[in-house]
Amino acid sequence: MRNDTRHVRIARGLEPADLLLENARILDVFSGLFFEGNVAICDGVITGFGAASAKETIDLAGAWLIPGLIDAHMHIESTQLSPIELARAILPHGTTTVIADPHEIANVLGLPGIRYMLEASKDLPIDVHVMAPSCVPATHLETSGASIGPREIEQILGWDRVLGLGEVMNYPGVINLDPDMVAKLRAARGRPIDGHAPGLTGPDLWAYVISGPQTDHECTTLAEAQEKLRAGMHILIREGTTARNLDALLPLLTPATAPFVHFCTDDCHPETLTQDGHIDGIIREAITRGVPPELAIPSATIHTARAYGLTNIGAIAPGYRANLVVLSDLRSMHVDRVFTSGRLVAEKGRTIVDLPTYNDQQVRRSVNVGSASLSFTIPAQQGEARVIDVARDQVVTGEMHAVPRVKDELVASDTQRDIIKIAVVERHHATGNIGLGLVHGFSLKDGALASSVAHDSHNIIVVGANDSDMEAAVRAIIEMDGGQVVVRDGKVLAQLPLPLAGLMSDLALPEAAKMGEDLKKAATSLGCSLPSPFMTLSFLALPVIPVLKLTDRGLVNVDRFELVPLFAGGGEDG
Repeated sequence: MRNDTRHVRIARGLEPADLLLENARILDVFSGLFFEGNVAICDGVITGFGAASAKETIDLAGAWLIPGLIDAHMHIESTQLSPIELARAILPHGTTTVIADPHEIANVLGLPGIRYMLEASKDLPIDVHVMAPSCVPATHLETSGASIGPREIEQILGWDRVLGLGEVMNYPGVINLDPDMVAKLRAARGRPIDGHAPGLTGPDLWAYVISGPQTDHECTTLAEAQEKLRAGMHILIREGTTARNLDALLPLLTPATAPFVHFCTDDCHPETLTQDGHIDGIIREAITRGVPPELAIPSATIHTARAYGLTNIGAIAPGYRANLVVLSDLRSMHVDRVFTSGRLVAEKGRTIVDLPTYNDQQVRRSVNVGSASLSFTIPAQQGEARVIDVARDQVVTGEMHAVPRVKDELVASDTQRDIIKIAVVERHHATGNIGLGLVHGFSLKDGALASSVAHDSHNIIVVGANDSDMEAAVRAIIEMDGGQVVVRDGKVLAQLPLPLAGLMSDLALPEAAKMGEDLKKAATSLGCSLPSPFMTLSFLALPVIPVLKLTDRGLVNVDRFELVPLFAGGGEDG
């Protein structure tokens, strides 16, 4: 507990500090300048830039000292790691705080899933703050495992470490004054509210902002980001596993805009964390592209903290918590040591403190497909079919039309034209729902890929060159009680079990990352050309990001926010 009286005495040199870090080059995030000096710490709080004496002194020998880094928006579930293993993985990269939206596990398990994320992260040497999931389910066009309404939002907002309302993806509901969405926004009034409005512009954007959302992490072009910034939104530059927007949006970051521009990973797989790092990796890339370190680092520290109302972190100054990162090289963001609340927790690339364990039985056994048969047959019709067109390195998709390949009066995957089958199998209530469609962009020549990670309702999603391998892949997911798999000729080539809500592994980062790499290699052996096939696959079921997506209920045109038939000339389009 903070002892202000003692801190005042230490600041004045009347009592010894607990810890004194000497001879550092300290980043002043308020001026954007570095200065040489010392930092005194007591009870995990910075008391000043020196002390008359200290119980422990560490000479940093001229190393750079910056505040602990903050991920402005992420889904822990998307790292495929438990909260404990995530902390172990990202602390050595200098991340000491994350703003987490647990809407992935909420879509599977509801309030108990959110409770698990909070409880499993409460005693970690990293700050995990949570945003109450606003869209569970994301839309009425899919089947989720749970539903969270305005009353539940009010309840969640009263829980410890819940900052505000999570990304508001149902922007049609917001601007059309859907009563349920309006009630959720009102419940969070005066709290941070995350936005999610890809491509929204003009009067619709103004209406969205007036309703409460204050941030957006879905910008893919500089013009879109500039318009949203002009409308008063904070722009979160996202650099995750599939969605990589740094190149397009980095020109937005200037000394004038820095208080409103932040960095986030959003969805980041284990192999990306292993290869690229975390927020440190994004800053390193920004510096490589010409952004001064003294401009990039505050965007991931003090400016993010203030955007989310976190008043005691993000700076090296009296009264701030001693979440500190020691860099042996500034431009490469080479992290040497990490302190949280004045405690050394990571050094030379590894977490050096013991982490707690947590019973995760309540989030297991979440796959419930039932005994219904798995059929992926699509009767052929005349004319062209709608095809989901994958956009490389983006989560948005296009819609293309093509006459599908037909065999024995049934639609078949066409590997020659890279138009293959895709299906979403409902896995929460054993409804037997199976949405069927076609997708272009995987370059799959053989076999199938399947995953129980399929944003946001997280049903089982599968793509394949033939129906039998698609079925074998889905059955492998069921047998693992969640996971990801590559199958050829009915045999599993690689797999990653995700038994925690069908979303997270119970393995440590190196093992999960190795399995993730094996999955990617196996997919490549089948001809897949995507750099992150499973992350791309997971977003093809998200009916809030344009243009064409697939849920367990069928094809969704996101722009129209409605189900559409597979064949463009049939049904309501006929």
